[in-house]
Amino acid sequence: MTEATLAPHPLKIAILVFDDVEALDLAGPYEVFTTATRMQQRLRPGAPAPFAVQCVARGMQPVQARAGLRVLPDADFATAVAPDVLIVPGGVVDAAAACAQTRAWVARAARGARVTASVCTGAFILAAAGVVTEGPVTTHWEDIADLRAQFPALNVQENVRWVDRGAFVTSAGISAGIDMSLHLVTRLAGSALSQRTARQMDTPWNPAP
Repeated sequence: MTEATLAPHPLKIAILVFDDVEALDLAGPYEVFTTATRMQQRLRPGAPAPFAVQCVARGMQPVQARAGLRVLPDADFATAVAPDVLIVPGGVVDAAAACAQTRAWVARAARGARVTASVCTGAFILAAAGVVTEGPVTTHWEDIADLRAQFPALNVQENVRWVDRGAFVTSAGISAGIDMSLHLVTRLAGSALSQRTARQMDTPWNPAP
Protein backbone atom coordinates (compact mmCIF):
# COMPACT_ATOMS: atom_id res chain seq x y z
CA MET A 1 0.00 0.00 0.00
CA THR A 2 1.28 3.47 -0.88
CA GLU A 3 2.06 5.45 2.24
CA ALA A 4 -0.49 8.17 2.89
CA THR A 5 0.46 11.82 2.94
CA LEU A 6 -0.80 13.74 5.94
CA ALA A 7 -3.20 16.56 5.16
CA PRO A 8 -2.13 20.07 6.22
CA HIS A 9 -5.28 20.34 8.34
CA PRO A 10 -7.02 17.70 10.48
CA LEU A 11 -9.44 15.45 8.64
CA LYS A 12 -12.88 15.93 10.14
CA ILE A 13 -14.31 12.67 11.52
CA ALA A 14 -18.05 12.65 12.30
CA ILE A 15 -19.47 9.74 14.28
CA LEU A 16 -23.27 9.49 14.29
CA VAL A 17 -24.80 8.93 17.73
CA PHE A 18 -28.41 7.97 18.35
CA ASP A 19 -30.51 6.39 21.08
CA ASP A 20 -29.71 2.67 21.43
CA VAL A 21 -26.36 3.00 19.65
CA GLU A 22 -24.00 0.18 20.65
CA ALA A 23 -21.57 1.79 23.10
CA LEU A 24 -18.47 0.03 21.77
CA ASP A 25 -19.44 0.58 18.13
CA LEU A 26 -19.20 4.27 18.95
CA ALA A 27 -16.31 4.17 21.40
CA GLY A 28 -14.04 1.88 19.34
CA PRO A 29 -13.65 4.20 16.33
CA TYR A 30 -13.63 7.24 18.63
CA GLU A 31 -10.72 5.77 20.58
CA VAL A 32 -8.82 4.82 17.43
CA PHE A 33 -8.96 8.26 15.81
CA THR A 34 -8.34 10.24 19.00
CA THR A 35 -5.47 7.96 20.03
CA ALA A 36 -3.99 8.27 16.54
CA THR A 37 -4.03 12.04 16.95
CA ARG A 38 -2.14 11.78 20.25
CA MET A 39 0.35 9.30 18.84
CA GLN A 40 1.09 11.54 15.87
CA GLN A 41 2.59 14.05 18.29
CA ARG A 42 4.99 11.37 19.53
CA LEU A 43 5.93 10.17 16.06
CA ARG A 44 6.22 13.60 14.48
CA PRO A 45 6.29 16.42 17.05
CA GLY A 46 4.99 19.64 15.58
CA ALA A 47 3.21 17.97 12.66
CA PRO A 48 -0.45 18.87 12.10
CA ALA A 49 -3.00 16.79 13.93
CA PRO A 50 -4.32 14.11 11.56
CA PHE A 51 -7.90 13.95 12.81
CA ALA A 52 -10.57 16.01 14.60
CA VAL A 53 -13.44 13.88 15.92
CA GLN A 54 -17.02 14.97 16.60
CA CYS A 55 -20.03 13.00 17.80
CA VAL A 56 -23.10 14.21 15.91
CA ALA A 57 -26.72 13.61 16.87
CA ARG A 58 -30.15 14.79 15.77
CA GLY A 59 -30.28 17.18 18.74
CA MET A 60 -27.96 18.41 21.47
CA GLN A 61 -29.66 16.54 24.31
CA PRO A 62 -27.83 13.53 25.79
CA VAL A 63 -28.11 10.30 23.80
CA GLN A 64 -28.60 7.05 25.69
CA ALA A 65 -26.63 4.14 24.29
CA ARG A 66 -27.94 0.60 24.26
CA ALA A 67 -26.26 -0.31 27.56
CA GLY A 68 -27.44 2.88 29.28
CA LEU A 69 -24.31 4.98 28.77
CA ARG A 70 -25.19 8.63 28.19
CA VAL A 71 -23.32 10.51 25.46
CA LEU A 72 -23.33 14.29 25.08
CA PRO A 73 -23.08 15.16 21.36
CA ASP A 74 -20.56 17.71 20.14
CA ALA A 75 -22.88 18.95 17.38
CA ASP A 76 -26.32 18.36 15.96
CA PHE A 77 -27.41 17.95 12.37
CA ALA A 78 -27.86 21.70 11.97
CA THR A 79 -24.45 22.71 13.32
CA ALA A 80 -22.12 19.83 12.39
CA VAL A 81 -19.39 20.67 9.92
CA ALA A 82 -19.28 18.62 6.72
CA PRO A 83 -17.07 15.60 7.54
CA ASP A 84 -14.19 14.14 5.58
CA VAL A 85 -14.99 10.77 7.15
CA LEU A 86 -18.45 9.71 8.30
CA ILE A 87 -18.77 6.75 10.64
CA VAL A 88 -22.16 5.19 11.37
CA PRO A 89 -22.10 2.77 14.31
CA GLY A 90 -24.60 0.02 14.96
CA GLY A 91 -26.82 -1.02 17.81
CA VAL A 92 -30.60 -1.13 17.77
CA VAL A 93 -30.95 0.92 14.60
CA ASP A 94 -34.64 0.61 13.72
CA ALA A 95 -35.63 4.06 15.00
CA ALA A 96 -32.55 5.78 13.58
CA ALA A 97 -33.03 4.14 10.18
CA ALA A 98 -36.70 5.16 10.16
CA CYS A 99 -35.97 8.78 11.14
CA ALA A 100 -36.23 11.07 8.10
CA GLN A 101 -33.92 13.68 9.67
CA THR A 102 -31.26 11.08 10.40
CA ARG A 103 -31.46 9.59 6.90
CA ALA A 104 -31.25 13.03 5.32
CA TRP A 105 -28.21 14.08 7.34
CA VAL A 106 -26.40 10.78 6.71
CA ALA A 107 -27.05 11.09 2.98
CA ARG A 108 -25.88 14.71 2.93
CA ALA A 109 -22.75 14.02 5.00
CA ALA A 110 -21.87 10.98 2.89
CA ARG A 111 -22.12 12.94 -0.36
CA GLY A 112 -19.30 15.24 0.71
CA ALA A 113 -17.16 12.74 2.60
CA ARG A 114 -14.03 11.05 1.32
CA VAL A 115 -14.98 7.89 3.20
CA THR A 116 -18.27 6.71 4.69
CA ALA A 117 -18.00 3.73 7.02
CA SER A 118 -20.32 1.64 9.16
CA VAL A 119 -19.84 -0.63 12.13
CA CYS A 120 -22.10 -3.65 12.60
CA THR A 121 -25.77 -2.78 11.97
CA GLY A 122 -24.83 0.75 10.96
CA ALA A 123 -24.99 -0.71 7.44
CA PHE A 124 -28.80 -0.71 7.76
CA ILE A 125 -28.75 3.07 8.28
CA LEU A 126 -26.49 3.58 5.27
CA ALA A 127 -28.81 1.46 3.16
CA ALA A 128 -31.97 3.15 4.46
CA ALA A 129 -30.43 6.55 3.67
CA GLY A 130 -29.66 5.46 0.12
CA VAL A 131 -25.92 5.80 0.66
CA VAL A 132 -25.21 2.17 -0.28
CA THR A 133 -27.71 0.77 -2.75
CA GLU A 134 -25.84 -2.13 -4.35
CA GLY A 135 -22.55 -4.00 -4.30
CA PRO A 136 -20.64 -5.72 -1.51
CA VAL A 137 -21.19 -4.83 2.15
CA THR A 138 -21.05 -6.62 5.47
CA THR A 139 -22.59 -6.43 8.93
CA HIS A 140 -22.68 -8.42 12.16
CA TRP A 141 -23.08 -12.14 11.49
CA GLU A 142 -26.38 -12.22 13.38
CA ASP A 143 -27.90 -9.60 11.07
CA ILE A 144 -26.72 -10.80 7.66
CA ALA A 145 -30.01 -12.50 6.77
CA ASP A 146 -32.03 -9.42 7.76
CA LEU A 147 -29.84 -7.09 5.72
CA ARG A 148 -30.21 -9.34 2.69
CA ALA A 149 -33.99 -9.51 3.15
CA GLN A 150 -34.49 -5.77 3.63
CA PHE A 151 -32.07 -4.65 0.91
CA PRO A 152 -31.85 -7.45 -1.66
CA ALA A 153 -29.78 -5.38 -4.12
CA LEU A 154 -26.86 -5.46 -1.69
CA ASN A 155 -24.28 -8.23 -1.94
CA VAL A 156 -23.93 -8.99 1.78
CA GLN A 157 -20.63 -10.71 2.49
CA GLU A 158 -20.10 -13.34 5.19
CA ASN A 159 -16.90 -14.34 7.02
CA VAL A 160 -15.14 -11.02 6.44
CA ARG A 161 -14.27 -8.38 9.02
CA TRP A 162 -14.76 -5.44 6.71
CA VAL A 163 -15.42 -4.64 3.06
CA ASP A 164 -13.48 -1.69 1.61
CA ARG A 165 -14.97 -0.23 -1.58
CA GLY A 166 -12.91 2.94 -1.46
CA ALA A 167 -15.53 5.55 -0.67
CA PHE A 168 -17.61 3.07 1.35
CA VAL A 169 -16.35 0.72 4.06
CA THR A 170 -18.58 -1.57 6.12
CA SER A 171 -17.48 -3.71 9.04
CA ALA A 172 -18.88 -6.75 10.79
CA GLY A 173 -18.95 -5.95 14.49
CA ILE A 174 -17.34 -4.33 17.51
CA SER A 175 -13.78 -5.67 17.23
CA ALA A 176 -13.96 -5.51 13.44
CA GLY A 177 -14.98 -1.87 13.77
CA ILE A 178 -11.77 -1.16 15.67
CA ASP A 179 -9.71 -2.99 13.06
CA MET A 180 -11.55 -1.19 10.27
CA SER A 181 -10.80 2.15 11.94
CA LEU A 182 -7.12 1.26 12.17
CA HIS A 183 -7.30 0.29 8.49
CA LEU A 184 -8.71 3.75 7.75
CA VAL A 185 -5.89 5.37 9.73
CA THR A 186 -3.47 3.47 7.46
CA ARG A 187 -5.32 4.70 4.37
CA LEU A 188 -5.57 8.29 5.51
CA ALA A 189 -2.39 8.86 7.54
CA GLY A 190 -0.01 5.94 6.99
CA SER A 191 0.84 2.55 8.45
CA ALA A 192 3.38 3.90 10.94
CA LEU A 193 0.61 5.80 12.70
CA SER A 194 -1.88 2.93 12.62
CA GLN A 195 0.69 0.53 14.04
CA ARG A 196 1.64 2.98 16.79
CA THR A 197 -2.02 3.53 17.57
CA ALA A 198 -2.73 -0.19 17.85
CA ARG A 199 0.30 -0.60 20.12
CA GLN A 200 -0.85 2.23 22.37
CA MET A 201 -4.34 0.73 22.59
CA ASP A 202 -2.77 -2.70 23.25
CA THR A 203 -5.18 -4.19 20.74
CA PRO A 204 -4.30 -7.31 18.71
CA TRP A 205 -4.88 -5.58 15.40
CA ASN A 206 -5.57 -7.88 12.46
CA PRO A 207 -4.87 -5.76 9.34
CA ALA A 208 -6.45 -8.31 6.99
CA PRO A 209 -10.20 -8.07 6.32
